[in-house]
Order: sequence, then C-alpha cells, then structure tokens
Amino acid sequence: MGLIDRIFTTIFGGGRNVIVETAEVFRENSEKGAARDAALREQALQQYAAEFAVARVGRFDRLMDGLNRLPRPLLAFGTIGLFVVAMVDPVWFSTRMQGISLVPDPLWWLMGAIVSFYFGARHQAHTQEFQRSIAQTLARVPTVVENTRALEALRATTPQIADTAPSAATTQAAVTPQDNPALQDWTAARR
Repeated sequence: MGLIDRIFTTIFGGGRNVIVETAEVFRENSEKGAARDAALREQALQQYAAEFAVARVGRFDRLMDGLNRLPRPLLAFGTIGLFVVAMVDPVWFSTRMQGISLVPDPLWWLMGAIVSFYFGARHQAHTQEFQRSIAQTLARVPTVVENTRALEALRATTPQIADTAPSAATTQAAVTPQDNPALQDWTAARR
C-alpha cells in the first residue's frame, strides 16, 4: 500500500492535481474564467457608477449635459426639415442642393470624420479618391451654374411668368359670351 499511496500523493496530494494543472495548459478552467469575467464586469460597473456619483447641480453642468444631448435630435429634425422644405419651396431647396453639389468630397470626408468621431465611429479616406473627386467636382461647376440659373428663372418674381393679379380685360373676356357650337347643338337637340 505504501507505494501506491506515494504515487497518488505525488500526483494528487498536497492540494495539487497534476492532471487538472496539465489540462489547464491547453484549455481554460471554465470556473476560474467565469470568476474573472464576473470580477471584470463588477469593476466596469463600479467605474460607471463612480462617473455618475458626482452630483451635477451647477448651471454649467446642466448646460453641458443639455448640449451633449443636442446633436442627434438636431441631425434627425434637420433631415426631416429638409424634406418639408423640399415640398414647400422646391425651387429654394433645389437651388441649395445645387450649391451643396459643389462641395468637394474632401470637405464631405472632413464633415463625415467629425460626425463619425462624435458618434464613436472610425472614418478613413483614400488619397487616390481625393484627387479624382476634386476633378469630378470641378467638372460639375458649369452644369451647376446652368441649373441654378434655370431654377432661378422659375421664381414667381421673374418677369414673363403668369401674372395672377386681377385684370379688367381678363375679367371682361371671361364673362363675355362666345359662340359654342357644341352648346348650340345640345340646346337644339333638347327642343
């Protein structure tokens, strides 16, 4: 019995388990991993709790909290507002959109990077596309100028657009009876 007892004591004795220790070299101990994950979550929650533990009672703190909540609603309502303006005054909207089409892509990339940074996303621009977009933007300038002139000509304040003001000659022409052969045939058929 002494020999077998020594072998088992060597392998499993003294609070050790050589088989478990060897297996943990190749595979994580699930129980210890879960304990580490729980400790990590607890520390993260403590960090978040510490961030909000400070009482924000000053006017500046309330102002900053309010300003931090503005960008998302402003972007959403601004986009909805563009749709409304497009329906209410299409000429005004189209003129502004023609101007926006002249904004070079690098400036859009910068705007996108700023907005992406604010919302936590990453934005990356490519150098070759940068040069190509500048050339495309410059090529669109004559078309945009022509479109803007055509849109401005559609305004009601532009000369040669129908005048809707009351006119004595127009009113007189509208109430003066004229010959209507179809009406005369219908009247004759009814008699």
